[in-house]
Amino acid sequence: MNSEETAADGRDHVDRILEQWQRERPELDVSPVGVIGRLHRIGDRLRVELIALYERYGLGEGEFDVLATLRRTGAPFELTPGTLARHTMVTSGAVSKRLDRLEAAGLVQRRSSEHDGRGRVVGLTDAGRELIDEVFAAHMRNEQRLLRGLDATQRAQLESLLRSWMLALED
Repeated sequence: MNSEETAADGRDHVDRILEQWQRERPELDVSPVGVIGRLHRIGDRLRVELIALYERYGLGEGEFDVLATLRRTGAPFELTPGTLARHTMVTSGAVSKRLDRLEAAGLVQRRSSEHDGRGRVVGLTDAGRELIDEVFAAHMRNEQRLLRGLDATQRAQLESLLRSWMLALED
């Protein structure tokens, strides 16, 4: 069924899955599928939309994440590779590969730490800062577009619910 048919009858793909499971396994409470299934499908859709934007600027999702993390730390826009790994929630090896690509593109530079002779620091170059400022503005416009199906009240309610759930899962 296409999205027009789904919208016309007020049911989505997950509603159909729930109906099938309720028919096949009526003894089970399958209601979590209504939440988790939709979040999974929405997450997949959002990721496709976000990655398409990053690619227009020659970036992958990981490169965007590194540049955005450096930019939001404020001047001088520098972090250690280990701190970057913690903030981007990937391994140090993954960060290293991302940094190699970004450094080759002239968007970041690595240097020795002034505070620890053995340590390294990664910083945005002027070109990196200019690019992430442009990409982040486009990213925010894209996220606004993706949320346009919800009014301000619905967005605030959803954000509050998701925060509560995230805190419960992190506990």
